Amino acid sequence: MRRAAWLFVVAIAGAIVFVRALDEARDWPVTVTALPTPAARDSGQPQLNVQGDRALVSWIERAGERATLKFANRTSTGWSDPRTVATGNDFFVNWADVPSVVRLADGSLAAHWLQKSGPDTYAYDVRLAFSKDDGRTWSTSTTPHHDGMHVEHGFATLFPASGSAGLGLVWLDGRAMKEMKAGDDEEMDRGAMTLRGAIFDRSGAQVSETLVDDRVCECCPTAAAVTADGPIVAFRDRTPGEIRDIHVSRLVDGRWTPSVAVHDDNWKIAACPVNGPALSARGRNVAIAWFTAVGDRGRVFAAFSADSGKTFGAPIAIHDEGAVGRVDIELLDNGAAIVSWIEFAQQRSQFRIRRVEPSGATSASSSVADISANRASGYPRMAAVGRELLFAWTDTTNGSQVRTAAAPLAASSGTNRR
Repeated sequence: MRRAAWLFVVAIAGAIVFVRALDEARDWPVTVTALPTPAARDSGQPQLNVQGDRALVSWIERAGERATLKFANRTSTGWSDPRTVATGNDFFVNWADVPSVVRLADGSLAAHWLQKSGPDTYAYDVRLAFSKDDGRTWSTSTTPHHDGMHVEHGFATLFPASGSAGLGLVWLDGRAMKEMKAGDDEEMDRGAMTLRGAIFDRSGAQVSETLVDDRVCECCPTAAAVTADGPIVAFRDRTPGEIRDIHVSRLVDGRWTPSVAVHDDNWKIAACPVNGPALSARGRNVAIAWFTAVGDRGRVFAAFSADSGKTFGAPIAIHDEGAVGRVDIELLDNGAAIVSWIEFAQQRSQFRIRRVEPSGATSASSSVADISANRASGYPRMAAVGRELLFAWTDTTNGSQVRTAAAPLAASSGTNRR
């Protein structure tokens, strides 16, 4: 009887905690205010990055065949004047495989972009450069991969390397997919797309290049976060049976752990959905968001981990009626997370956000902006810094231009950085 009474008390306490979390999640008003964009017309491919209390936005501007990677810093009055990272006529510009500028632990900057390496459509390299003077000047660019093959190297994610002011990154690497012929007219089966990783020290010198996973989806963006126990990366895996669920791998003692599924969605699709996951971490807490379309229904889920991503809880539904995906996520210091995605319902698509608690309680969703569901709009972005959420997306209503906005966060929420 005493055991039954104890279990009853525990159940009541759990119910009270859930109800409180549900009430807090529901009581989450969002006021989104447009910020004057620092990006010119004919711009796209936005990224947001935060290190400590400093945020920046990066994007690509096009002028004919010429492409330029630029960035601007968040200030108390808006965005700073843009600065140029790199420009050229040989950039590979893609709606989903986008460049980035990130601030590292020592305040320096690292940037990556994509550059054509050969005549084939998807022959391109990841180029990296570093700046010690906040983007006024940049180092000569280099590549993290050294196979020398004219194949796809892309979908890179940059992150601060643990325990130093250096840089870590992962990318999709197509060196094993190179077609081989056994005879004049006979073509061998191609190998698989792989995920590889590299670490650079604080001087910009590369210290490692390793295989993370030997068979992954060919063109889904990757994600990374840094936990108290080291970096964690997320990506869409690909089994021989064409199951393409989201997996994670952790960098432990200099080695990437065998990847494991966040959840067995069992989404079988014989093509790349071009829809990657998003990660956010604070200490040993990790939040992840992803898209799946099992049964031909687009859905977005989130899950939480309290052990640096070794294990994740049950998936929590984020979508409303029908999701396009293209997710982002921000973990707050009170344990809640904010998820963004593109929702398509009633012949209208929107860039939407929703707060979610580890208990599974969620707020009502809120619209950041109307956005096209087609590829031209790319991936909308979200980041938290101080007491505000920042948003960046590509507006395609009249040409193409990166737009930005902000929304205040309650003082009790606080933020973390990835």
